[in-house]
Amino acid sequence: MRKYFGTDGVRGRVGVFPMTADFAMKLGWAAGQVLGAEGVKEVLIGKDTRASGYMLESALEAGFSAAGVNVALVGPLPTPGVAYLTSTFRADAGVVISASHNPFDDNGIKIFAQGGHKLTDLQEQEIERWLEVAIDGGMTCVSSDKLGKARRIDDAAGRYTEYCKANLPGQLSLNGLTIVVDSANGAAYKVAPAVYRELGANVISIHDTPNGVNINERCGATSMQSVMAAVVEHQADLGIALDGDADRLMMVDHTGCVVDGDELLYLLAKDAKAAGYTGGVVGTQMSNLGLEQALAKLEIPFLRAKVGDRYVMEQLKANGWRLGGEGSGHLLSLNHASTGDAVIASLRVLTCLLQQGATLYQAKQDMHKFPQTLINVRYTAQEGVDPLNADNVKTTVAQVEADLGENGRVLLRKSGTEPLIRVMVEAVDASQAQACAKKIADTLA
Repeated sequence: MRKYFGTDGVRGRVGVFPMTADFAMKLGWAAGQVLGAEGVKEVLIGKDTRASGYMLESALEAGFSAAGVNVALVGPLPTPGVAYLTSTFRADAGVVISASHNPFDDNGIKIFAQGGHKLTDLQEQEIERWLEVAIDGGMTCVSSDKLGKARRIDDAAGRYTEYCKANLPGQLSLNGLTIVVDSANGAAYKVAPAVYRELGANVISIHDTPNGVNINERCGATSMQSVMAAVVEHQADLGIALDGDADRLMMVDHTGCVVDGDELLYLLAKDAKAAGYTGGVVGTQMSNLGLEQALAKLEIPFLRAKVGDRYVMEQLKANGWRLGGEGSGHLLSLNHASTGDAVIASLRVLTCLLQQGATLYQAKQDMHKFPQTLINVRYTAQEGVDPLNADNVKTTVAQVEADLGENGRVLLRKSGTEPLIRVMVEAVDASQAQACAKKIADTLA
């Protein structure tokens, strides 16, 4: 069990333990102890546009230096960009300072191993063991002649931009397309518009003026209203929305309707199948039933992992597959990127559309999404008591599942951060999904 690392690194409210400068320094030192023992000599550190990133960057730098590990600073850059540059600069590990889609007053620290892959559970557990040593006052410092050195890489964004552009086949161009790009005032505010523009698109860039506190604020992949409106206003061909660290992708068709991660994953899987891909697709417990049914029609195997892109990645590696993702927009195409990369995923979708001569609206018609209702039910935690095992709850769920049959789905899961049970129901129509979810929620209340 991990005490500080969640599904996506360490995350919390800035200024409140563990997201403090003191903790970040000790985390850097602890990571340096573990990774240094594995032969790590240099760590590459990137961040998004939150004001707190400067504080945490300096603290991490101090911790790694004290452990004798060199640091290369790349400044604001998408999480997948840091993962990519960790490999290309031959750094031994990478760190991203970001809370992804969270508000500006949160922040987080993610650590990548060599090659841009997330750390294993065992590595994170070992880092936490050293972290406890530091918190208990046992943090040490190497001798002055062995302190880690720091350097700044000035052309990191340009290198990543070129890498992204290479994911559109050379015979294709975005000439003639008008694309609205919402960068969420986040890490991709320079890179993303530049990529599409340099590939020939007429780019209308919105939410690209970060000020340290407006990241994800009513914009980006978690708040689609402005990009939807901009697509309609400018009569654009489509819209692209990223989150604060650009590892989530949501899109908008020319009518102003959202095309989510499940629909985009289907488009990528269908195209891959046509190109000879023989593997399957990994979604999560929250992936829409419509995705599963659409893939079944194409005879593409489908598995569900726990919620979180790290668990999707685990299933992909275990099965030797290359495609996976979440409805929230984390998309994994391991032939093209080692982690979720929103810009590259969007270019893969654009490649599909250009090769088919189809609009995004036309391409998504093959998949029918089931209306989904999600209700959060708060409960009082009692030792030894699991509300999900109550007889009346089990009976109600069984009744709902029998009523839905193959035309719906029920999922109950506990939140990992607060005493909530998330009740999710999918059904043929929205009113049925709402009624069934409420029936279960009332039983839990």
